[in-house]
Parts: sequence; structure tokens; C-alpha cells
Amino acid sequence: MSQSSAQHGDGWETVVCAETPTCPVRSPWFTDTAGAHWRFRTADMDDIDQLTALYDAFGAADRAQGIPPAVDHKRRSWVEMLLTDGHNIVAEGAEQIVGHVVYTPAAADRPELAVFVHPEYHNRGIGTELCKQLVAAAAATDKTALELHVERRNAAAVAVYHRLGFEAVTEGHELEMVLPLENPVVNTLSRETTDRTARS
Repeated sequence: MSQSSAQHGDGWETVVCAETPTCPVRSPWFTDTAGAHWRFRTADMDDIDQLTALYDAFGAADRAQGIPPAVDHKRRSWVEMLLTDGHNIVAEGAEQIVGHVVYTPAAADRPELAVFVHPEYHNRGIGTELCKQLVAAAAATDKTALELHVERRNAAAVAVYHRLGFEAVTEGHELEMVLPLENPVVNTLSRETTDRTARS
């Protein structure tokens, strides 16, 4: 970690910071490739309205494997389930939450990761950073691995997951990918700072 890393208003400083609710594993500050600034933080049930609003913006082309649900009441129930059963992190700006990543169930030894970014904010590095935040958080626990499912045709997402260290363990229309948390790349993710422009 850089000795010159800046200290921010919430007390995060890369040299002395230890993981606490206000001092996460990675820096909570991020500048995306368009120059917009975001804060990453753990989400809870107080965020259900904002998260539901995020998913209201998803159209048919933005859904994969049936999620987020297309029906309003089912979508809100799904968000409530994720907040209740999972470990959730959001990317937020001054006005709204634009991204959400979760592993669930939170108590599982090898939970499943899912990540979502508002359709208007794709290809700006936000989804990649959300994944890095969650991998670092999982590595700070006693989890052994994270897994995810992604459609093979979603080449951009598959490439991002490969860069993060995930490897495909099943083939077919849908890939199951796994990241063992003892993978050396996980230690690198946990040490990176994010108070700089995104590179992916």
C-alpha cells in the first residue's frame, strides 16, 4: 500500500486502516473511467427502496437468468431476500445507488456472487470494482471460495471474472465459475487502493 495514500473523511487511510464497519478492507472511494466519483459501502435493509429503484431501471435486455425479476412485487421481495440473507455492497454517488454486489447465503462456506450495475453506467469499471470489494470482504472472513453463474455468451463479464481469478468449473450455455480464496490474486485485490481512476 502506498505510504502517500490520502486519508478521507470517513477515517479510511491505507497505511493504518484495519477492517471495521467504517474502515473496509479496500478503499471505499473510487473514480470511474468517466471521471465520476463513487463510494462503496455495506448495504442493509435501510437501502431497500434505493436498491429497488436501481432494479426498476433494468429492462429485458439487462436481465440474465431471470434476475432481477421483471414483476414489481417480486423484484422488491428478491431485493429484501438478498439484504436479509447475503453480504451486500453498493456503489453510490451523491444522488443514487448505481451498483450492487452480493454473496449469498452469507453463512455459506462457498457463497454465490452476483453483481449488477445500472444500465446507464456500464463499461466504466464500476462492476469490476464492486467484485473486487466483495472478494476482499469475503477473504477477510472464513469463506473458502466464491462461485458465480454467467451466460457463456456474456463475453465481457466472463473476461472480467477471469481477470479476477475465477475459473470455469462447468461448461455449457451457462458457466459455473469459482474463485478459491487462497488464490494469490485475492491477496493482491485486498491490498489495492481504489482512490484513483479505474483501469478496467
